[in-house]
Amino acid sequence: MDSTLAIAYLGALVVLLAGVSWLVIRQILKARSLENVISDLQPKLQKEKGTPEDYYQLGSVYLRKKLYAQAITLFNKALKEGGDNIPEVYNALGFSYFSQEQYDLAIKNYKEAIALQEGYVTAINNLGHAYEKKKLLPQAIEMYEQVLVLDTKNETANRRLNSLRKQVVTTA
Repeated sequence: MDSTLAIAYLGALVVLLAGVSWLVIRQILKARSLENVISDLQPKLQKEKGTPEDYYQLGSVYLRKKLYAQAITLFNKALKEGGDNIPEVYNALGFSYFSQEQYDLAIKNYKEAIALQEGYVTAINNLGHAYEKKKLLPQAIEMYEQVLVLDTKNETANRRLNSLRKQVVTTA
């Protein structure tokens, strides 16, 4: 009986260690991938003028690394250069400002993204979240409802809308 328990314990320990190892390796590979993008693009952009996509890609990496000020600089350069993915750049710029709790600038950029690409669900969702943070609940509700018209299965909008409706009912 004791040997069975010991084997089960060791088996569970091996499974647990394998799972943790897998998670650690995945994080290392993800970080390495981001660092590779930085090491490829940063020297290029320091030597010569890059494409809007280069600025956007490097800005996105900085955004994932939570280096918001650097991301904002690069997104602004991408906007200055033009390109095809302008709505995405405005959305990423809005998210950078949102992450720094600069909600007015975030709202401005989300609105710009939506104006350039009607029905841009991610930007509308983000705009709703920014309104929510500014305690502009009616506007936030309107944005989440708009998201659900465009994407009825959007879990984020559904969850936030239900939460906001409960808040509005309890405060009324």
